[in-house]
Amino acid sequence: MKITFPHLGNTYICVKPLLDELNIDCIIPPFNNREALELGTRHAPECCCLPLKINIGNYLQAYKKGADTILMAGGCGPCRFGYYCELQREILEDMGIDMKIIVLEAPYGNVWELVRRIVKLTGAFNLPKIIWAFKNASRIAISVDKLEKLCFKIRPRELNKGETDGVYKKFRTEALSVKGFRGMEKHIAKTFDELNSIKMNKSIEPLKIGIVGEIYTTVDSNTNFNIEARLGNLGIQVDRSVTVSGWIVEHMIKKALPLPRDMEFAKAAYPYLGAMIGGHARETVGNTVLYAKNNYDGIIQIYPLTCMPEIVAESILPAVEKDYDIPVMTLIIDEMTGEAGYMTRVEAFADLLESRRNKNTGQKAGFDLTLRSGNI
Repeated sequence: MKITFPHLGNTYICVKPLLDELNIDCIIPPFNNREALELGTRHAPECCCLPLKINIGNYLQAYKKGADTILMAGGCGPCRFGYYCELQREILEDMGIDMKIIVLEAPYGNVWELVRRIVKLTGAFNLPKIIWAFKNASRIAISVDKLEKLCFKIRPRELNKGETDGVYKKFRTEALSVKGFRGMEKHIAKTFDELNSIKMNKSIEPLKIGIVGEIYTTVDSNTNFNIEARLGNLGIQVDRSVTVSGWIVEHMIKKALPLPRDMEFAKAAYPYLGAMIGGHARETVGNTVLYAKNNYDGIIQIYPLTCMPEIVAESILPAVEKDYDIPVMTLIIDEMTGEAGYMTRVEAFADLLESRRNKNTGQKAGFDLTLRSGNI
């Protein structure tokens, strides 16, 4: 059995050592690229959202490398992610491709059902080792998200533009060949040291933009045209409310055990959206409120075309925008989205935020108007 899995941002950095420690052969598909999107678009129904299409492309690219089994997370509720597994299975069968699919999803308190699926994956019942492996994978995911947030902080302040991107790109590429948890922990620690050695201008107070929206399009840099690095290189500090570690810990592990979850976003969203309607809609609304309370300059919502939960959230955000006096821009992405027009909108929004800060406070944001998308 040779396992593959879809790319979702930096998920591979915690999944690969997990499979290494469980002695499972894995084949990581190439980083998300245009070829993967075109493959998935060709074989998936037109009305399906962008993440499903890229996932299909990931599987087909991994299949060519010898993968025969797919490991994926599962979901439930109104979000279509809940039936990705069956739809993808049918698409692959129609193509004549024989790939098994193993779904790991939170079984709502029935932890033994989750264990049964993991045993199916590992081929052996070694509960202590399984618990140890998943605990360490979660710790790796948390560390990588902290490292990513450090990049968000350094980029707008670095003296040598592009230095942070160089370190981060090398980290992601070299992670592909790192073995096991111990090796990955050393790799992460080394990268933290490299990032902390970057010289910065600590006196500036950059614009701050919060990124909210559907998890795939906000977390995956290829899908969102590397918006976080682009904004950082323009001199803007970003923060993303939805993370890979948050998904693993809050939505999978804590649901399965079950354990108390961090529901601060739900409390913040309650006056506008009091129920869970699927996807990350409540997180989008609640985190927009939290960013506003923490004096962020603006919010960017990102989601794939036809995503029902985010469409609902988008219809609510104008009320939050008015109540908290914070500008919100929505970016909707599909396979036809053009990078030039997309980045023009982002840059225009950043111009608006800088003018707004200058007008309200007289404080310069340090936003570099010379670093347009064509020059990055």
